[in-house]
Amino acid sequence: MRLGRVIGRVTLSRQDPAFRGARWLVVSPMSRPQLSKLDDELVSESPSCVVYDDLGATLGDIIGFVEGAEATAPFENPTPIDAYNAAIVQNVNYQPAS
Repeated sequence: MRLGRVIGRVTLSRQDPAFRGARWLVVSPMSRPQLSKLDDELVSESPSCVVYDDLGATLGDIIGFVEGAEATAPFENPTPIDAYNAAIVQNVNYQPAS
């Protein structure tokens, strides 16, 4: 699982029926320096990704997302998905190693 900040939403004109009742978020993956300074930067240098969300994350939220084969685990049938929102993070306590 990786942490990322929601920086936008994706609007689709058509979508697969398996995805009804959820939405797609644009997420900027967070780097270690960003974890120690959560309010400084919203967008990281890493490429942003599109994440399937059925938990209700909003703009600016920090989420835990999984990618690859693990992202399809919540679905009963094979589903074409690359990243899934597994958690909305309320608090981050990060202390870099000295």
